[in-house]
Amino acid sequence: MSKQDLMKKLCTKEGIIAALAIDQRGALRRMMGDDITAQQVSEFKTLISQELTPYASSILLDPEFGWAASEKRDANCGLIMAYEKTGYDKTAVGRFPDLIDDVSVYRLKEKGAEAVKLLIYFDIDEPHEINDRKAAFVERVASECNAEQIPLFLEILTYDGSNEDKVYNAKVKPRKVIEAMKFFADKRFGVDVLKVEVPVVMSYVEGFTDGEVLYSQAEAAAFFKAQSEATDLPFIFLSAGVSAKLFQQTLEFAHQAGSQFNGVLCGRATWAGGAEAYKAEGVDAARQWLKTQGKQNISELLEVLERTATPIK
Repeated sequence: MSKQDLMKKLCTKEGIIAALAIDQRGALRRMMGDDITAQQVSEFKTLISQELTPYASSILLDPEFGWAASEKRDANCGLIMAYEKTGYDKTAVGRFPDLIDDVSVYRLKEKGAEAVKLLIYFDIDEPHEINDRKAAFVERVASECNAEQIPLFLEILTYDGSNEDKVYNAKVKPRKVIEAMKFFADKRFGVDVLKVEVPVVMSYVEGFTDGEVLYSQAEAAAFFKAQSEATDLPFIFLSAGVSAKLFQQTLEFAHQAGSQFNGVLCGRATWAGGAEAYKAEGVDAARQWLKTQGKQNISELLEVLERTATPIK
């Protein structure tokens, strides 16, 4: 099966990626409590897969806790598997990525994956030796994916290596996101889909905040348009942990700004309340939340995507 055939399995029949992300590992354990077991993490992911994949074009899982969930997904839902270890070494400068030790692209495909997702933390303004090391890392994974003829989804999370201040980071974010997309759109990286942040922090956009305004609506719209024009590669938005409502509003705003984004890989904005229900009351409560509020969240998101996303050609 070719990459193009596999890509079709990950999209809606209209050619939009309406994917559910539940590859969180460290972040999910923090949400669910320090005493959560590996079996419980796997169980929660399986609940998500059972209840929400009938409404998703594909699901993103991880090989550490996600194989059981992959087997319970809807028959029409594609499978994307993460390849990177969660997090990064906080004692070293550069936020360097690493791969899961006992996993390869060959093994992921052998077990049923229809695409591979690789996450990289990236600051376009870091020294060349840091970014060149990351470039080689992506090239290596892309070569594996190319050999196996499986699509590569590259997730880019931007940061500023020199400053942790939230307001400062929000101000520099548009350039960081757009330049990172341009960097990894180069053919040498073999990326099939870019999974990226929206180019602004929406909680600082005029009309979307009760607090400090860092961008007018016109400025924010211009950043969304510039992001869309930064690459000819398909690109999709991640939800970055914002609420379901704000994420939907963000997609509407992006569309109005002229962004030609091709869908989403949406995680916590869809299922976060289910994790809280699981932690507080267990499996039955989580399942009930997913059947009601979770289903509503993903159904509303699909409606928004039908209006706003651009099909992959």
